[in-house]
Amino acid sequence: MENKRPSIYEECLQKGISRRDFLKFCTTVAALIGLESSGVAQVVKTLETKPRLPVIWLHLQECTCCSESFIRSYHPTVGNLLFDNISLDYTETLMAASGFQAEACKEETMKKYWGEYILMIEGSIPTKDEAYCCVGGKSAMQIVEECAEGAKAIIAWGNCASAGCIQAANPNPTGAKAIHKLIKGKPLMNVQGCPPIADVMTGVIVYMLTYDRMPQLDALGRPKMFYSRRVHDTCYRRANFDAGLFVESFDDENAKRGYCLYKVGCKGPNTYNACGIIKWNESTSYPIQSGHPCLGCSEAGFWDMSPFYKRLPDVHGFGIEATADQIGLAVGAATVAGIAVHAVATNIRKKELIDNDEPESKSTI
Repeated sequence: MENKRPSIYEECLQKGISRRDFLKFCTTVAALIGLESSGVAQVVKTLETKPRLPVIWLHLQECTCCSESFIRSYHPTVGNLLFDNISLDYTETLMAASGFQAEACKEETMKKYWGEYILMIEGSIPTKDEAYCCVGGKSAMQIVEECAEGAKAIIAWGNCASAGCIQAANPNPTGAKAIHKLIKGKPLMNVQGCPPIADVMTGVIVYMLTYDRMPQLDALGRPKMFYSRRVHDTCYRRANFDAGLFVESFDDENAKRGYCLYKVGCKGPNTYNACGIIKWNESTSYPIQSGHPCLGCSEAGFWDMSPFYKRLPDVHGFGIEATADQIGLAVGAATVAGIAVHAVATNIRKKELIDNDEPESKSTI
């Protein structure tokens, strides 16, 4: 049965997607997941030969922002290509069927592709009372357990599924918990964010299609290729941070100059995500570029890091709590000290040469 299913590329051709657009998509995604130019061919070959990936996409306690993000990925004809890359057999938000028909689709997918389908989950699981989130007469926990049993792997989309998000914020009336807290024994990946970046979601899916495995994960179960660097490290305002140039309030002159937003609550120094590199809305911008501090939405418990516009405890690093003049003095002092050390070392060397009556070689300035 598996061999009779059309490949992703064949499905694309049937839908009128040109070879050129197909290759553009492969090149873009290869770059997103960090492959060298030689890796593009591997992505192309995979999508030309592999059938679509069967997917069950569950919606639990959430606001659907992950789905909203996913369908807004903008790369070449991605709206069509993404849905040709995966066989989205069940998702309450996007599927045309509803009620008994929808539930029948889910049951058929689990039976037909047992051990082959990917379970994608959007939203947290309530644990205090199963009535908080019921679909088709079953509790969220029942649904997840049933679907996880035959899944090849699980992807937890967004902060709700990965860390509980706003539902798990104090006082957490539903007892909301992340998927990895309740489901064990299955490969599970957390794609963090509120919501995750659309192209990060795309990259994760294509990586799994290409290599038939999950990418390397960090300690929190997030793909390292997108969550290995802090927002702070890739921020274009980092130079202002290092120079001690900060926005003091949202309407001051420093805000107009584009200074660092650390003092008005930016969580970039302890948030790992690719916002500053990939950005949002056709790579137009991201929160910091739009003048708003990072809220740390790809980290667990970010809703309880309130108030949002209160600064973090001091982040010890060059420039924090220092003025540009103070930094200049420090750099100047370090330079003078360096020159002094170099001078002393040079004099010692000269004395040794004289004492030994050796010819002096060219000195390094």
